[in-house]
This record gives sequence, C-alpha cells and structure tokens, in this order.
Amino acid sequence: MDAKSYERYSRQILFGEIGEAGQERLLESSAVIVGCGALGTALANLLVRAGVGKLRIVDRDFVEPSNLQRQTLFEESDAQEALPKAVAAERRLRAINSGVSVEGIVADVSPKNAEELLRGFPLILDGTDNFETRFLLNDVAIHLNVPWIYAAVVASYGVTLTVRPGETACLACALESESANGSRATGTEDTCDTIGVLGAAAGVIASIEAAEAIKLLIGKSESAGGRIISFDVWSGKFQTVRVARNPECRACVRHDFRYLEGEAQPHLTMCGRDSVQIHERRRQLDLAALGKRIAPTVAEVRENGFLLRFRVPPYEMTVFADGRAIIKGTRDPSVARSLYARYIGI
Repeated sequence: MDAKSYERYSRQILFGEIGEAGQERLLESSAVIVGCGALGTALANLLVRAGVGKLRIVDRDFVEPSNLQRQTLFEESDAQEALPKAVAAERRLRAINSGVSVEGIVADVSPKNAEELLRGFPLILDGTDNFETRFLLNDVAIHLNVPWIYAAVVASYGVTLTVRPGETACLACALESESANGSRATGTEDTCDTIGVLGAAAGVIASIEAAEAIKLLIGKSESAGGRIISFDVWSGKFQTVRVARNPECRACVRHDFRYLEGEAQPHLTMCGRDSVQIHERRRQLDLAALGKRIAPTVAEVRENGFLLRFRVPPYEMTVFADGRAIIKGTRDPSVARSLYARYIGI
C-alpha cells in the first residue's frame, strides 16, 4: 500500500479489526451489488469509500424524481435525464474514489443471465426490491458456493441476513414455508411504492450490510452470518435472531434451484400490442385488499371480484386472483416485472 492510499484509509486502518493487512485485502477484493435503489446506493457508497477494489453494480431501472429522497448517489440532473441507475451510480462512485474499479451494468437479473453476471465475484450483495430476485440470488450463491447478504427495507423497518453456503442458514431456510410441493407461501407484500420508505431506514440496514461485507472480504467470516438482524428506526426497536439451517431445505440441502432453473419465476409473454402478461405460479391474491392498499398511490382503481384494474400512467395493469397480470403500455419485460414487484409484491 502506497503512502497516498494509507493516508486515505488511515482512520479505517486504525480500527483494530481491520488494520493495514485488512485494508490490503479490501483493496484486492471485489463484490457485486444487484439493485441500485435506496439500499444499493448507500451500500455502494460505503464500500467504495472503504476501498473495496472492484465493484459491479447491476440494475434494470432509471432515475426518477421520487428516488431522490433516499437514493443517495443520484442528483436532480440524473432524474431529468432519466439516466439508468447503474450508469449514474458508476459515474458518481468513480468521482468519489478514482482508485477503485466500478462497473455499472444495465440489466435485469434473471435465470438466463444470473450466473454470467454474478460469477467470478466472491461476494453477492442484495439491493433488490422483490423476493423473486432474492430467492434467485440465494440459488445462484449456493450453486456457485459464494456468500451473499440479503437485505430489505420498507417504511421505517429493515432486515438483513448474511448467508455462507454450507455453513449458515440460507434465505430459503429462513423464509420459505414448505408446503406439499415445496413452494413459498405468498400473498401481497408491502412495498416502498405502496407504504413508503424512510431514507434513514435504508441507511441503517445498508450500514449493517456493509459491515458484514467487509468482514467477509477481509477473511473474518466467523463473525458474520447465521442471524437475522432487524431494526425499526421509528420505534427504535433492534432485534437479532439466530437462524438454524433447515435440514430439509430445498436450496442449501437438496440443491433444488427452482429459481435459478426458472421454474419458480413468473413466466412473461407478449400479450397483444404493447402489452406483457405475467403468469405467476401458485399464488392467490385478495383483490379487494390489494385494491385498498394501492389506491393512494395509483389511479382509476376498479375491482369486480374477478380482476383488479388500475393505472400507473402511462401504464395500465390488470391483475387476476391467481396472480396473473397484464401490463399495457410496454413491450419491455423488465418494465413489466418492475411494475409488478412495485404494486403487487413478489
């Protein structure tokens, strides 16, 4: 480490758990972040400033004015230009620390490209906004035998879990409720677009995720993983719960990688002109409850017991009780997936 680098990271080097040797390892390390929203931006900022040598950021979305309240790498000009988040993040992070390598990739992580995008990195980090992608990341991490960190934030509450394949509980161990066919019990989930989110909550969870990431990257994995950590910044409630591995886990024990193999993903098809249809599997929705939940954030909500229809200009969404949905106004599957995750939860 040269004198310039030593000066830059001197306060971090003074922390006994890292020291000069740990900082050297950080500078030689790499990680990939999937999703560059509230969690992803805060996490990327912390890791680049800490000196993680190479960071890849994968995101499918673009910057909007509503992002600026909590997505700390973006500015008003990014929203005005509707820049892809991965592009805007790469530019900002390179300006923050020119000594690290930052690569922004505009892509929708799916079973078809997940291994290609994530392979070669010793750590996978969650900045996503839906459980479909998180269970896919869980499958990929176990398949590649690399650790990954799950994180989620909504309203004032956030949660994180560090997964070390073969050593600690995985996300499927912790969150999947096994039925006869091994599927995850699903319903509608609250999202940032339906009940909001505080930037402070994202900042706290991203900080915990970053600390866990640094432990793994400098070789101190023994103190990372095996616990679900949650914090509510509004109530001040902090909780940590140790999670045991499920001896029958379909992912980390049976290696049933249904998300990676595409069997558990919603199937998307083109449905007429400027429409995409999502075929969700094994899901039942309470359309009346969903309509009430999303009404404050969408337009023209109509529900008749068989379907729920609403507008998110310029798009129109029609949702059926079995989880199927038709998104009008786009032929882009990534847009359809994003809208579905925002308003139905997945």
